[in-house]
Amino acid sequence: MNIVILFTILFYLFGTAGYFAYLFLQKNYMQKWGFFFISAGFLCNCLIICFGYIKSGWFPAQNLRETLFIAGWAVSGIFIILHHKFNLRILGIYAAPLVFAVIMAASLIPDSGGAIKDISNSFWLISHILVILSGDAALAMACGAGVFYLIQEHAIKTKKRGFFFKRLPSLELLDSTGYFCIVLGFTFITIGLITGLVYAKVVWGRFWGWDPKEVWSVITWFLYAALLHQRLTVGWRGRKAAIMAIIGFAAVLFTFFGVNFILGGHHEEFTKW
Repeated sequence: MNIVILFTILFYLFGTAGYFAYLFLQKNYMQKWGFFFISAGFLCNCLIICFGYIKSGWFPAQNLRETLFIAGWAVSGIFIILHHKFNLRILGIYAAPLVFAVIMAASLIPDSGGAIKDISNSFWLISHILVILSGDAALAMACGAGVFYLIQEHAIKTKKRGFFFKRLPSLELLDSTGYFCIVLGFTFITIGLITGLVYAKVVWGRFWGWDPKEVWSVITWFLYAALLHQRLTVGWRGRKAAIMAIIGFAAVLFTFFGVNFILGGHHEEFTKW
């Protein structure tokens, strides 16, 4: 297991190095190598999850360490999908170090096990975790596209053809990519909320209990619902959409980390050290 984790970290590290080399040197083969290593890291990440399940007999999301391994898997998986759909090479500059940081953080957390319950292999819990984290990963990519959009827009408006101007794609492609990520992420977190409600009913006997995680998950859902509504009705595109994508992902991070460590609640047991 440890050797698989080591290879996963190395592959994501090499992928990050490849994409940064591509950023500075603009050699296409470096981007290809970066993508190859990210893909290899994704496969090893799959093995970590599979081995964790085989070893314990339970879905490996019992603590923060295991949850972060799944989060890293989701980020790299969503990035691979985006790479094939949009061929947005520069997004690897954002995705590769992000997934490397997540997996590195997971590896540094002691493997403490955690309390395992019979409900841990529930279909509703497994689908809830996988779908929610995949949605969060898509929204993370939307945030990255939003950051790149603002950088490129600033370069165009100021007419300063700086370092990033030649390296970033058109504003239209960045906006389209961000919109796709938000639609995908919003769809996933909607399904995730529904499965979470069913899981809550099975475990605690009620669909809703004003748990801090539940409340902030709904707040985050409304933020993205408002963004999509404004885009479809008012025509929010470009700068406004990019800023909202960044704000929305900040809410996602607070919901994932801040709520558990600051506010507590039923979900706290899944993110214990």
